[in-house]
Amino acid sequence: PTSLPSEWGIGDFGPGAYEFIDFLTVSGQSIWQMLPLGPTGYGDSPYQALSAFAGNPMLISPDLLLEGGLLQSEDIEKPEFPHDHVDFGGVIPFKYELIRKAHSNFLTEKPASVVQRYSRFCKEHAHWLEDFCLFAAIKGFHQSRPWTSWPEELVLRSPEALSSWSQKLENEIERHCFIQFLFFDQWQKLHSYAASQGIRIIGDIPLFVAHDSSDVWSHQEWFYLDKKGEPTVVAGVPPDYFSETGQRWGNPLFDWQQLKNEGYSFWVKRFELLSFMFDFIRIDHFRGFASYWEIPAREETAVKGTWKKGPGAGLFHAIERDLGSGAPIIAEDLGVITEDVTEMLDELGYPGMAILQFGFEGVEEGDNSSLFLPHNHLYNQVIYTGTHDNDTVCGWWDKQPEEVKDFTRRYLNTDGKVIHRDMIRAALSSVAFLAIFPLQDLFGCGNEARMNLPGTSSGNWQYRFLKGDLSSDLADDLLKMTQLYGRTAAKKDADLKQPDTNSVKLL
Repeated sequence: PTSLPSEWGIGDFGPGAYEFIDFLTVSGQSIWQMLPLGPTGYGDSPYQALSAFAGNPMLISPDLLLEGGLLQSEDIEKPEFPHDHVDFGGVIPFKYELIRKAHSNFLTEKPASVVQRYSRFCKEHAHWLEDFCLFAAIKGFHQSRPWTSWPEELVLRSPEALSSWSQKLENEIERHCFIQFLFFDQWQKLHSYAASQGIRIIGDIPLFVAHDSSDVWSHQEWFYLDKKGEPTVVAGVPPDYFSETGQRWGNPLFDWQQLKNEGYSFWVKRFELLSFMFDFIRIDHFRGFASYWEIPAREETAVKGTWKKGPGAGLFHAIERDLGSGAPIIAEDLGVITEDVTEMLDELGYPGMAILQFGFEGVEEGDNSSLFLPHNHLYNQVIYTGTHDNDTVCGWWDKQPEEVKDFTRRYLNTDGKVIHRDMIRAALSSVAFLAIFPLQDLFGCGNEARMNLPGTSSGNWQYRFLKGDLSSDLADDLLKMTQLYGRTAAKKDADLKQPDTNSVKLL
């Protein structure tokens, strides 16, 4: 949602989100896929959130706060932020100040309807909310420094220290609770509106959690950490398409045996919340549940790692036993896929993913065996033109050697002049039950609109589109393409095995 148009420097749950849902509806779409919605820290990556449960305050809409009376027009001085990208450095302090004003107004006015909803929210989310709000308040007191740099008594979570700091920061803790209430209150209304328009939402869940998060600080026994709270081993992936030295993500690794001993309670609660928030859940780095790449924390790259066995399908069976039928799951099964991953997917029956760009790369003359090429797609699969980690189709096309372009032109029966449309049509015509494409590909954006470049820590997650980009002509064109391949939203109540089969993905 950060890519949506708004007057506040970043997309949010306000008018721009509702207008986007309307665009999806009139263009015959039925699904909106989002990146993770958690509160981001250093680097602004949604995959390195400060909590596996909390929401990102930057997505709270000032427009809706004005509409609900928690802000007054005199509380706001309209900012001058760029409209084509997010300036996180300027936006974050600006929006936090608005939210503080909304909280102050709430404490003064105490509107009955808001008080009632707020009280109910705090009770329903207490299992994660209390730890997170204490974490956020202490982190704010220490100028956002990582929790391992706090006083030792806090690092080790001394009961006396936690009690003392809870009293000392009581007002800040309550403010963070209210911020989370605003996030979930606005989200629930947006989700309900999407459902009323026949639009279902795919949420995204990272396998690993950030080291500097309330989850790790609150439950250090679930992770491989030393006595100072620092990871002894970290997550990543070996060298692959995206990086010659692999990717060293730096997340602490789970102690899966400890989690199993506790009935996987963390994961059960996590999926319970996500099933409440979303209609489908895409699990990032799904292969890590079968086996994951363990990197010694002292290593600067991901080259010197080893494969370790994950919890496998047993984790998901435990979740199903506790929750019953939650939101359907889509497994991101890209990267190094070994037999144990395939067996786990087969056992669980979750659909995997295919990336069109990968299908055309490195193709030798006469070799059409890539599983990412359309004629090799499976029904129980989700086809993407690209993901947030890929370049846009046009950006990708500009960098391809002539032999790749030649094969692609012949395969798609095109001259390549509107390659983004050709790739979208290829996705829509696939036998895969679900076709998803980033909005940047629908617009025909180049490399400048890329969302993320793996292995880099700056300049990512900033893309935004402009209010006029969602034109009626574009909606009509997309509707016709969608109708051509029989993917219009005809059965809104279908489950994942009998799905609506078209989607735009907004990064």
